[in-house]
Amino acid sequence: MRVILVSILIVIADQITKLLVKGVSIPALGIQWEGMRYGSSIPVIGDFFRLTYIENAGMAFGIDVGGKLFFSIVSIIASVAIIIYLYRSRHALFAFRLSLALILGGAMGNLIDRAFYGLLFNGTALFTGRVVDFFDMDFFDITIGTYQLHRWPVFNIADACVSIGVVLLLFVHRSAEEKSREPVAAGGAPVTDGTGTEKAS
Repeated sequence: MRVILVSILIVIADQITKLLVKGVSIPALGIQWEGMRYGSSIPVIGDFFRLTYIENAGMAFGIDVGGKLFFSIVSIIASVAIIIYLYRSRHALFAFRLSLALILGGAMGNLIDRAFYGLLFNGTALFTGRVVDFFDMDFFDITIGTYQLHRWPVFNIADACVSIGVVLLLFVHRSAEEKSREPVAAGGAPVTDGTGTEKAS
């Protein structure tokens, strides 16, 4: 379960970068950071990579179907399910567990925005916050039928980790399934015939 540390680090990095972009004020601790003006952009690598501060109420990359509360509930259910599955799969391939940890960290990072940012920054109720996005990149144009995408949707660290986790999961899922079918000894190691060769069941 040490892979959970990856999820924790993702949440910390995600929230720190979002607060640097959005700005934060904690007078009791002497913290006053203005952040970026909403909608403004800072070129990092010309027009290819910019920091652009926007907020959205949806999922990764601004996808919005069902509203804030819906995505919050889905994120909570998904996070609990992944934690349980990580525990049950604690002897699975590291790459498989890492993919789940990436998805978990990303889901929890954006969940914090939706659950608490409305309350903390606007004085509204829980689950009324909007997700802070800021990575603005121009990878390539996409055309599918009448749909055209001329610039990648603005995203954040949590979005990137969810996407990387899903792609990694697609690559390692079959290997993880094969490993889970191997006979396992009491100590958690594959059963061998005494020569180091894994024993067939």
